[in-house]
Amino acid sequence: MNAIRKTILKSNPQFDYAHCDRQPERSRRLISWAGLLILLLFFLANGQVSAQRIKATASLDSTNILLGDQVKLFLQIDHPKDVDVQFPQVPDTIAGLIEVLDRSAIDTFEADKEDYIKQIQAYTITCFDSGSYRIPPYWFKIATEGLNDSVPSNGVTLNVFTMEIDTTKGPTDIKMPYDAPLTLKEVTPYILGVILIGAIIFFLLYSIKRKKKNQPIFARPQKPKEPPHVVALRELDRIKSEKVWQQGKTKQYYSELTDALRMYIEDRFEIRAMEQVTDEILESFRLQKGLLNDKSLGNLGQILQLADLVKFAKYKPLPDDDNMALVNAYFFVNDTKKEVAKKPEEKAKGEKDDNVEEVEIK
Repeated sequence: MNAIRKTILKSNPQFDYAHCDRQPERSRRLISWAGLLILLLFFLANGQVSAQRIKATASLDSTNILLGDQVKLFLQIDHPKDVDVQFPQVPDTIAGLIEVLDRSAIDTFEADKEDYIKQIQAYTITCFDSGSYRIPPYWFKIATEGLNDSVPSNGVTLNVFTMEIDTTKGPTDIKMPYDAPLTLKEVTPYILGVILIGAIIFFLLYSIKRKKKNQPIFARPQKPKEPPHVVALRELDRIKSEKVWQQGKTKQYYSELTDALRMYIEDRFEIRAMEQVTDEILESFRLQKGLLNDKSLGNLGQILQLADLVKFAKYKPLPDDDNMALVNAYFFVNDTKKEVAKKPEEKAKGEKDDNVEEVEIK
């Protein structure tokens, strides 16, 4: 074998024996480097795909605040719906000086892609020391297809500033608080209170006044007073229906008849007929001319004078005299009654009331 090898080398002086002996080792090295490169590219591609699928971010609604001001820190993660996400546990104090005052519930929203969702949690933070503070990234734990992993958010910076103080002016007085204008809502209780107190005082004074007059505190309103002729005609109708003169009660009959006429005269003409005798009543009408015509005055005088004879002189009138006295009383009231203006719709119903009805006494 060696002899053949030497013969070949001698016949081909350009053939490199060493190169031929090392060729397999170089091929193996090339294959190893190619495998490592492919594996590295695979992991990079896989990481890029994962980064595109799940994205965690942190943001502030304002990066610059004054001492004691409050600002919102938002932690957000966008991920497919089939991925379970656990939000990081943010402590009550961040970076030693940033305080977490409040934290909201986790809100979930639909993302632009149908199979993606967006979850956000907000934290209310503040700081009472000036400076620039770095809020570190927070890690979200994720679980998908039985594998557990974590995704970090970005870090954010919060700048806290103090109020600028003009030291050239020296000490100044404390400014008093500004007066806010009064609103209707604020003064309404006082207005209602004044109205209530006024109503109570009025009620007390009203009740004392009513008690002094021996009147009830609460009384029903009085009915409108009936016209005098209505009352008189109703009383004459009662006398007519009872017919006491036919029962031998002549004196009672004339007393009731004259009382009805005296009440009518007092209400209708404002003459104190209930306290006056016949002559005084007739004289009052004669002095006030125009109240009665001669016919009505004659009828009245006949009734009153006949009643005086029956009541004081025990005169026994004839039955026709009794009937005529009642008829004359009806005529006197109807002739002297005060007409009340009626509405057009009432005129048609009351046309018969304007005519004097004939009185028939049996």
